[in-house]
Amino acid sequence: MNRPDGDLTPCVEVLDSLLRIIDGEGFEPFQQEAYDVHLVQCSPCQAELSHESFMRLLLQDVLRRICCESAPSELHEALRQQIRGQMYGVSEVVTEFRMTEISIEIDEFGQIEHREITIEHTQEIRFPDENQ
Repeated sequence: MNRPDGDLTPCVEVLDSLLRIIDGEGFEPFQQEAYDVHLVQCSPCQAELSHESFMRLLLQDVLRRICCESAPSELHEALRQQIRGQMYGVSEVVTEFRMTEISIEIDEFGQIEHREITIEHTQEIRFPDENQ
């Protein structure tokens, strides 16, 4: 497909945009049409799009099955207090962040290795008092 500048859409441009294509992000009409035509005509790019789509679905499925945590009520309350404090001119904000990263690897023998890493971060920000 010819773009407005007269060039054909190269594979590298389509491959660089695969995640945006999968996510259905908006492109300029000529660009979307060029990508669609390219994908119809180029079997390697079609295969890569199919692979990326499948991997995204697989990852979402795995995350859906293993990530059934919800934010603790203490976090909700801390956020409410910070928001209220910002509304009423509090000069100090303390942010605490805790995340658990889970990695699952399957070796060539089908053995599953499961690792968890907990990351914690605390940050305190003090704003100058405007009345001083």
